Amino acid sequence: MSASPSESAGRPTVSEREARQVAEAAREQEWRKPSFAKELFLGRFRLDLVHPHPTPSTEAAQRGEEFLAKLRDFCETKVDGALIEREGRIPDEVINGLKELGALGMKIDTKYGGLGLTQVYYNKALALAGSASPAIGVLLSAHQSIGVPQPLKLFGTDEQRERFLPRCARTDISAFLLTEPDVGSDPARLATSAVPDGDDYVLDGVKLWTTNGVVADLLVVMARVPKSEGHKGGITAFVVETNSPGVTVENRNAFMGLRGIENGVTRFHQVRVPAANRIGPEGAGLKIALTTLNTGRLSLPASCVAAGKWCLKIAREWSAAREQWGKPIAHHEAVGAKISFIAATTFALEAVLDLSSQMADENRNDIRIEGALAKLYASEMGWLIADELVQIRGGRGFETAESLAARGERAVPAEQVLRDLRINRIFEGSTEIMHLLIAREAVDAHLTVAGDLIDPEKSLQDKAKAGANAGVFYAKWLPKLVAGPGQLPVSYGEFKHEVDLSPHLRHVERHARKLARSTFYAMSRWQGKMETKQGFLGRIVDIGAELFAMSAACVRAEMLRSQGDHGREAYQLADVFCRQARIRVEELFNRLWTNTDDLDRTLVKGVMSGTYAWLEEGIVDPSGEGPWIAETAPGASKKDNVHRPIR
Repeated sequence: MSASPSESAGRPTVSEREARQVAEAAREQEWRKPSFAKELFLGRFRLDLVHPHPTPSTEAAQRGEEFLAKLRDFCETKVDGALIEREGRIPDEVINGLKELGALGMKIDTKYGGLGLTQVYYNKALALAGSASPAIGVLLSAHQSIGVPQPLKLFGTDEQRERFLPRCARTDISAFLLTEPDVGSDPARLATSAVPDGDDYVLDGVKLWTTNGVVADLLVVMARVPKSEGHKGGITAFVVETNSPGVTVENRNAFMGLRGIENGVTRFHQVRVPAANRIGPEGAGLKIALTTLNTGRLSLPASCVAAGKWCLKIAREWSAAREQWGKPIAHHEAVGAKISFIAATTFALEAVLDLSSQMADENRNDIRIEGALAKLYASEMGWLIADELVQIRGGRGFETAESLAARGERAVPAEQVLRDLRINRIFEGSTEIMHLLIAREAVDAHLTVAGDLIDPEKSLQDKAKAGANAGVFYAKWLPKLVAGPGQLPVSYGEFKHEVDLSPHLRHVERHARKLARSTFYAMSRWQGKMETKQGFLGRIVDIGAELFAMSAACVRAEMLRSQGDHGREAYQLADVFCRQARIRVEELFNRLWTNTDDLDRTLVKGVMSGTYAWLEEGIVDPSGEGPWIAETAPGASKKDNVHRPIR
């Protein structure tokens, strides 16, 4: 029998259980700091962890505002977003200008030549740059959020930081390489290898969707080290110089949106990497990647907030100018409801982003769930905001900015924003994967005390011990889910002013307990099969995301009120957002138990077996020829190197 393409390419063959074990080993096992979102999923509304809203220091704010002023001037005078969209490339002079401005080193400590901005101001800068051109936002984010600077900041040695960070701060662009043509969210099947050879490792493999990879000078590469004498082995992180012999950028990929990004396919053939370039110990690569993403994911909400602000501006201006049936379209209820959704949701997205970012800066809380929720919620809601803007604009929303300008109208790139935002629901963990990742963290306390009870490989003795521990935990925990401050009319009275937000916080408290009860009931009902109930888990996470967003919106409104900064208007925005979110929460709770999950599963089996193939008749398929997944056997590249360093 011939080997499958994956086997012939040296790709590991792993079972579902083995894949889950790899993912489980990579996640942070302990909770050393409190987590607002973790407590929320356990039915405990710890408002004290986020209120009063944390704020940056005066020095951090001053440094951040000074850079934002410089960046705004650069974006307004040097960046032509329409040109980047038209030509599908950021001009070299723009990238060099960003280097001179110090934008490559926003998150890098000043002692390495960076600007040392906080997470809050880094995200504000990404939002500003991304509003001028989303491709620029992606360039800067991929370089600093997940590229070389962040892993070295968290896990690098002093020598590595001194070698690489000054370069990253001013001259060298970096990229992060994990995905392979046949490996996305299942890293257990990672095929790129790093074989120890003396004081070096020899890399072989192919990486796909390497954002910044076409122009990068430095790469963070995840590769599998084989276990051998003196080598623990496992997936490991390396810093690789792109100009090393054997590194070939084989393709510059093109997409429906973000047309100016430098995203490619990178092949490694017998690439020698010094052991001194290994980040952390062997086998720690996935943990490094996941930890980096805890804050790295916040760059995506930044782009969504920027898009929301722009969509609100265009919706307001257009809906005042466009008249139908004797009055501006904003005054027609159908359009007005869309504008209300855009305004209220944009306020909430900024609240979620700033709260999560400030908590990351303070480092008092574990924000792994908050960062993931921010990414999930912003990417989904940002897409809806852009879609509503296109609808408000009507035919002009579907028309390109270039076409609008050609016939004498304002060049509003609404369709481009819709295309550009679509990838955020896939980037750095798709919505479906984020649901599973967050759900795993949300039930961590349950698995810690009762996991052995539902593990088929555990002995009766282990199960008995787990049963005793679970009994103690649930005896204390379950009674606390019955009643709480959310049932007292006077609770959260400090949020009652001209507009009263206290009912919304009481709603959050009550529904956090309801969410925890629902999760416990599901675990009791399905036990070990719980992990297969992805529809249920997704709704649990979506409820938590709405409750987190409501909390952030109320806390932000109160902060702005206390500072005398549009407080009355902020309260109004938070109130409308919470009322809209409460409707979504009720619907999600209803769908926990009233849904078509079982019917869907049966129907899918029929689709995949060909039962409904007749439904596909009557069309032609415009797809081209070729395999679904390109062959990626290791070996020397047969293509020209399209690597394009920018100097």
